[in-house]
Amino acid sequence: MFGKLLSRFTQHDTVKALGPGLITGAADDDPSGIATYSQAGAQFGFNMLWTIVLTYPFMVGIQLVSARLGRVTGRGLAANIRRAYPPSLLYLIVLLLLVANIINIAADIAAMGEAMRLVTQHGPAHYYSLGFGFLCLSLQIFLPYRTYVHYLKWLTLALLAYVATVLVIHVPWSEVALRTVWPQFAWNNASVTVIVAIFGTTISPYLFFWQASQEVEEIRADTGAQALRKAPEDAKIHLKRIKTDTVIGMGFSNLVAFFIILATATTLAAHGVTNIQTSAQAAEALRPLAGEFAFLLFALGIVGTGLLAVPVLAGASAYAVTESFRWDNGLDLKMLQAREFYAIISLATIGGIALNFAPIDPIKALFWSALINGVIAVPIMAVMMLLAREPRIMGTFTLSRRHTVIGWMGVAIMLIAVVAMFATL
Repeated sequence: MFGKLLSRFTQHDTVKALGPGLITGAADDDPSGIATYSQAGAQFGFNMLWTIVLTYPFMVGIQLVSARLGRVTGRGLAANIRRAYPPSLLYLIVLLLLVANIINIAADIAAMGEAMRLVTQHGPAHYYSLGFGFLCLSLQIFLPYRTYVHYLKWLTLALLAYVATVLVIHVPWSEVALRTVWPQFAWNNASVTVIVAIFGTTISPYLFFWQASQEVEEIRADTGAQALRKAPEDAKIHLKRIKTDTVIGMGFSNLVAFFIILATATTLAAHGVTNIQTSAQAAEALRPLAGEFAFLLFALGIVGTGLLAVPVLAGASAYAVTESFRWDNGLDLKMLQAREFYAIISLATIGGIALNFAPIDPIKALFWSALINGVIAVPIMAVMMLLAREPRIMGTFTLSRRHTVIGWMGVAIMLIAVVAMFATL
């Protein structure tokens, strides 16, 4: 009976449309993102929930642009930037992206290892981190694209652990609703820093590169498919799918972020626990306040989303570098067919693992990763908007006026966030 229901569910048109957008959105709630949302909830209670609501339309808008660029042109984001702008600009962006992603991979792998150590209460966290890092690398190298993406899609369900966490604790919903629309906090260094961190965590450059490249992978995986510039008759069905996929994927991402802030605000902030720097610290602090089950859900959610996010971070790095130099790339290719692509994935993942054994403060490293991401997000978003309005790139599929307005508003919000970030350094 359950098997039949599951089969009907997976064959539903809306579920079948989910793919790159859902995986991209879920990867946004990586362990370092969980740490940011946990800090927001612990330090400011329900008063930062509004940021998740505000960023949603802009997150949808910019991710739609990246997906549209990939599907219309049949090229990833870096390849499209290379066609329209000087190579020096592209190389600088890709270099900064690579540095930020490796630091982020290190932070995520460390959080997964620490979370597993808390769950098992045995062995050093570094050993678990090592195992998770090489597991992510092996899956990317040895699994065919279709199989790999199928697993990633189901792995997004790990994020429901944060929804479940809220269901096992008492939440004052009337106060939640009030503070979401009418927050009360002082505009000072601490509050601005957290707001900037949430914006930077929610709208991240590696997501742009990943989703555009995944649309290209979808074209390659279907022998009868072509880029929309070559097959405009397919535009209606694919652009509708992309919109459904992205709206739901980013909605799922922000819903989970909302519940993480909600869970930590209800438990940690209410008991005076305000200094949370990692997702594992948040999980450990939940144990005496919300019970063993809530702790277990929160900790296992860190592991699940880490297994999803680390391959996305490494894959986005590999797509960006190989497209910049016109090297073969794609998860559908064997290792010998795309040596450089898999070499970048390996170097990014192993580099992240190695940072866990280096004498580097992971909190400071994550701060610099967020700073780099915030800085490069603005020019990348601006370039994406210009590309998406360029007939030479998009043909007849340039952005509508409404979508253009939403996209540029997102660029403006991120620019304000970056200026505020520097102002509060």
